[in-house]
Amino acid sequence: MPAKSIRPSRRAPDEMRRVRLKPGAAKYAEGSCLAMFGNTHVLCAASIEDRVPPWMRGGGSGWVTAEYGMLPRSTHTRSTREAARGKQSGRTQEIQRLIGRSLRAVTDMEALGERQIRLDCDVLQADGGTRTAAITGACVALYLACDGLVKSGDISANPVRELVAAISCGIYQDTAVLDLDYPEDSSAQADSNFVLTERGHIVEVQGTAEEKPFTRSQFIRLLDLARGGTRDLFQLQRKAIGIK
Repeated sequence: MPAKSIRPSRRAPDEMRRVRLKPGAAKYAEGSCLAMFGNTHVLCAASIEDRVPPWMRGGGSGWVTAEYGMLPRSTHTRSTREAARGKQSGRTQEIQRLIGRSLRAVTDMEALGERQIRLDCDVLQADGGTRTAAITGACVALYLACDGLVKSGDISANPVRELVAAISCGIYQDTAVLDLDYPEDSSAQADSNFVLTERGHIVEVQGTAEEKPFTRSQFIRLLDLARGGTRDLFQLQRKAIGIK
């Protein structure tokens, strides 16, 4: 008889929520994906612009950037639209920079040519892990947008060199667990986000202790969980973009 789970969701420590990646979710975008990690749903849409930021003009290279936002009723209580407040929160700016860095890390900017791709990541429903779902879905949207450029003959090969995905891990009731939902994230002893490439390279790690510092062995366990989780995500991404 399996041991009773300590997690509110009753998942095993190394068990992810049900993840679904739905390509083509935004009809008019050059590439799009609805990333669903359990009850966290993020719509990611890629838009291609035939220009780059002024400081890049004439250099022959492209640029990939991201914007992130949460709909007012993506959470239990309504939040004010940031546009209505006239400024983005520090959290929003930090997350969209993270998404942009993650995608640029796996994109050949010279192969993209002198054009910019914007990734809009809008949280429709939040239950923990919105940034990791955004990165995972945005990678699918970016690849599909670039694939369209290949099919139209604008570029010769897809500039996305490898897939990138992200997953959260944490220490919950003294146990390392994978893919935290909100009840776990809000009471975890430590939480972290891992952005990893399909070849096993690390793009970024964000880790914070909430109650007491966590040990090196605990960190390695979190990294191992993240590697296992992203292996599953890469398979789902490949299925979504239609490559083996």
